[in-house]
Amino acid sequence: MSIVYDPAEPPAPGHALEIRPGLFWVRMPLPFPPDHINLWLLDDGAAGFAIVDTGLHREDSKAHWLSAIGSRKISRVICTHFHPDHMGLAAWLCAHFGVELWTTLGEYYTARAVHAESSDADVAHKVEFYRANGVAADAMGHFASPQSIYRRGVPDVPAFYRRIQGGQPFAVGETAWTPIIGRGHCPEHACLWAPSSSILIGGDILLPRITPNIGVWPAEPLADPLGDYLACLDGFAAVPEDALILPAHGQPYVGVHKRIAEIRAHHAERLDVLRAAFAGAAQGLSAVDCFPLLFKRPIGPHNVGLAVGEALAHLHRLECLGDARRMRDAEGIWRFSAAS
Repeated sequence: MSIVYDPAEPPAPGHALEIRPGLFWVRMPLPFPPDHINLWLLDDGAAGFAIVDTGLHREDSKAHWLSAIGSRKISRVICTHFHPDHMGLAAWLCAHFGVELWTTLGEYYTARAVHAESSDADVAHKVEFYRANGVAADAMGHFASPQSIYRRGVPDVPAFYRRIQGGQPFAVGETAWTPIIGRGHCPEHACLWAPSSSILIGGDILLPRITPNIGVWPAEPLADPLGDYLACLDGFAAVPEDALILPAHGQPYVGVHKRIAEIRAHHAERLDVLRAAFAGAAQGLSAVDCFPLLFKRPIGPHNVGLAVGEALAHLHRLECLGDARRMRDAEGIWRFSAAS
């Protein structure tokens, strides 16, 4: 079965489009690729409507929400994960409508941690992490600053939350939604599966045309997030192929297992590219050396963290598979080469 896209035209900012009974699609602009985020309103019965994901904290997004919501009551705010385009307006929406935030423990406490200003030791560790992976001093960007760039998109995190747990259904109106946990892109991403209506809110885990950033970050420098991500895809085995998938970016679609196969093939191809590159790199490859092999877009201080993280995710996966080994050169740069 090939992937089939829902024919509905995306709603304009400030509008809510009903695409299934009690399910409304809201779309907000973003100032960076992929230039938009899909958000959702779920009928929560007499309590009103539940918001799923919030968009970036921007004044125009606040106005778009108020327009899209109109006279509807809001019952709660559900965030799939902590990233700014998903949790940026959570505190404002919760305060404005007097409702609770619902999210997973991993996403809530990650949001609180990255929202905090870094200590001198944190900054020194981040600078050393990127230096040791090949990033030049003048390309560090905001990583050399104690100020949290996260606060630009998420100026506040709600002071408390209601926990969502994987595999434990919760009701929104008359519909039971079962969280399926995605990993690798973030610690504990909540995808929401409604068997009764065969709808899955996939967030960033199951995007239709692009793959989510899977990255290694300074706080867990030896992590294997690509292994975590590929493993979490097994959690969608019970979702039927004809289920409607609601992604955070792009068009709703049908064909979840076709898409999972494409995602697995994409990462397998990226791993093969690095395996082949080891043969021509006598000194081994640093994360920065992998940029031209993995990315078509230019890499600069604005996106170097994402690029280093993604490169390391693939290098660490090869190391965990026994296909690569790491060594530190005379300048203290981590380099990876074929294990044999």
